[in-house]
Amino acid sequence: MRYTVIPVTPYQQNCTLLVCEQTNKAALVDPGGDLDILLKEVEKQGAELESILVTHGHLDHVGGVAELSERLSLPIIGPQREDDFWIKTLPEQCRLFGFPHSDSFTPNRWLNDGDTVHVGNATLQVIHCPGHTPGHVVFFLASERLALVGDVLFRGSIGRTDFPRGDYQALLDSIRFKLWPLGGDVAFVPGHGPMSTFAEEMRSNPFVRER
Repeated sequence: MRYTVIPVTPYQQNCTLLVCEQTNKAALVDPGGDLDILLKEVEKQGAELESILVTHGHLDHVGGVAELSERLSLPIIGPQREDDFWIKTLPEQCRLFGFPHSDSFTPNRWLNDGDTVHVGNATLQVIHCPGHTPGHVVFFLASERLALVGDVLFRGSIGRTDFPRGDYQALLDSIRFKLWPLGGDVAFVPGHGPMSTFAEEMRSNPFVRER
């Protein structure tokens, strides 16, 4: 599996292109917008998109989902159903934050903790990590020691919990009890900013470092 991180939208949200090197099948994780940029990268790599994966329902992560799905007839997979209220209010979110209009959508498949998702021959584990939003999920590619964590964890920080149904303690619990056990060697792609590893965040992240 190879991956490419592509920042999109004024929020510089990290969209990730996953490509199975055995089959050339691909998925876009959190296509928040700037679809022409994303599709240009897909074309450049000669990949065949087969699905859209979603970590959570905030507009900078899902702003391009409905259009991309309709344009290419792609199934939408994720997040967990508790984020449905965020997805339903997507047009309102866009108005409030000055984003171009985006339609709401209903995923073809809601995800739950312990589910698996396939991109070509590669298997991603689904980990429900509430806190930033109640239905936030993380995608873990064990074979590559790679996690796509959305807005759960950042290099040196953690996700905001001051949005509706955010929960600070739930977020800390998600990180400590669901992400750390995956192993310190796991590298992660956050929803914004540079990559890091769980070991580095355990050591230095002031919000969740191990004392």
